[in-house]
Amino acid sequence: MKNRLAIYKALKAINVPEQQIEAVIQAMDSDMHLSSAAISDPDYAQFRAELSRFRVSLIIDIGVMLSLVMAILFAGIAFIH
Repeated sequence: MKNRLAIYKALKAINVPEQQIEAVIQAMDSDMHLSSAAISDPDYAQFRAELSRFRVSLIIDIGVMLSLVMAILFAGIAFIH
């Protein structure tokens, strides 16, 4: 609603006729509706599932690297003493 008013005022300020202003606003509303509908596509669900798998993989990789760093640290401390 706020965007519609801002667009209306901007177009009115540059002397665009009322009919064209309404057409622009309706076209933008239609485009916004289509964009939000596209989000619920199966592709979006597939993307979220893949992102979830990537997150788990990343957490495991970080854990392995942290374990290796700790092992190297302890080995270095044991070597010094």
